Amino acid sequence: MPKNDKRVKVTLACDVCKRRNYITVKNKTNDRERIEMKKYCRWDRQHTLHKETR
Repeated sequence: MPKNDKRVKVTLACDVCKRRNYITVKNKTNDRERIEMKKYCRWDRQHTLHKETR
């Protein structure tokens, strides 16, 4: 059974230090725009906003 193309891998980059810390999956049909999440950045040692990068 092949993987569904609706779920794609996206990389999340920290808004403060600009490092790419996380890789996650999102459903392309439900989330058309870029996702933003508050995640822990181990370089800043605090929860910061992480945005989807290309």
